Amino acid sequence: MTTIKDSVHDHIAVTGVAAALLDTPPVQRLRRISQLGTVTYVYPSANHTRFEHSLGVYHLADEALSHLGVEGQQAERVRAAAILHDVGHAPYSHNIEGLIYRRTGKYHDDVDDLVGSGPVARVLTDHGLNPDRVAGLVAGEGELGQVVSGELDVDRMDYLVRDAHHTGVPYGTIDAERLVRSLRFVDGDLVLDEGNVQTAESLLLARALMNPTVYSHHVARIAKAMLRRATERLLVHTDTTAAELRRMDDAGLRVALRECERTAALAHRLDRRDLYKRAVWAEMAAVPDDLLDADREAVAETERAVADAANVDPDAVVVDVPDRPEMAESSSRVLVNGEVRRLSEQSTLVSALRAAQRDQWRLGVYAPAEAAERVGDAAVRELGLDIEDARVRDVRPGIHATLDEFE
Repeated sequence: MTTIKDSVHDHIAVTGVAAALLDTPPVQRLRRISQLGTVTYVYPSANHTRFEHSLGVYHLADEALSHLGVEGQQAERVRAAAILHDVGHAPYSHNIEGLIYRRTGKYHDDVDDLVGSGPVARVLTDHGLNPDRVAGLVAGEGELGQVVSGELDVDRMDYLVRDAHHTGVPYGTIDAERLVRSLRFVDGDLVLDEGNVQTAESLLLARALMNPTVYSHHVARIAKAMLRRATERLLVHTDTTAAELRRMDDAGLRVALRECERTAALAHRLDRRDLYKRAVWAEMAAVPDDLLDADREAVAETERAVADAANVDPDAVVVDVPDRPEMAESSSRVLVNGEVRRLSEQSTLVSALRAAQRDQWRLGVYAPAEAAERVGDAAVRELGLDIEDARVRDVRPGIHATLDEFE
């Protein structure tokens, strides 16, 4: 048994297959992958790693298994999946996940190739576990896969508490112990026991509050967009493959970006925190539907069109179109009077939070400070933004002054 002092859960006792997996290279790499990526540009103390988070997920999974009465080899598989659930993350966590997926067809929870061979596979087989079944749990397959990856998973419970702790914001504070103790299976579905509608709502509310304050803060989004553009160019202009990129750590990617001539300028901007500024910050109602649903190639075309119209270098324009808002937590199930119901059917809070998500959604157009005004004017025209019927928060220099402690 290995006992580890954790900043969130205090002492975590790691035993069995999980303890043996800790020192495998794929798990140790997670020490060098930041949990929140570019959010550290906003909250300097947000330097926690995927390794710390994986320990927390293991801890909560272990407690959940105890309360659910799952033992033996089944429990060991879930504990292994909890420790391994993030080994598929590329550098900077989710920041470049879409880029990796477009080239490899793999998201971070597609870990079959990473656990099916090498030291991880050897540890699993030495403990009598099938690597394919563990990889399936990471992907959320089967009844027990819901513990690791689902609407009520321990992954979500840990990252909300951990991210709130390290950023210093109060919004992600949830009663993870109450959530874990309330879990039970009903007809193969993981649900919260009677009397826990408000417990489920707390998870939903925490995620809804953390999103605009932490995960989608505009500075973090700008840095993410710059990092993503630089990484795309790295793959185009060097021999680095997406498969190799997927196995890098944060520092390795930053070094590669500095050393590539076509990405060095963006890399140095990120090093100095010399970030682009918002040229346009548009609400969803102001954005045409075809732009809301545009793929990466179509967005790149709009960037070139805006740059031409503004008479600036194409490098000076980034168009950032987030996915349409979704709320996976609203599908979580709770027992009410002996009947399993989706939270969205039981809680009036869900519709209010969905409306808030839509109100908080923003399309961003970013550019260097000296070009932001021209780019903003061109973007409104070229993107067809409807500024008559919906507000567009224009934060270009000289147009709209804001006081933002994180700028």
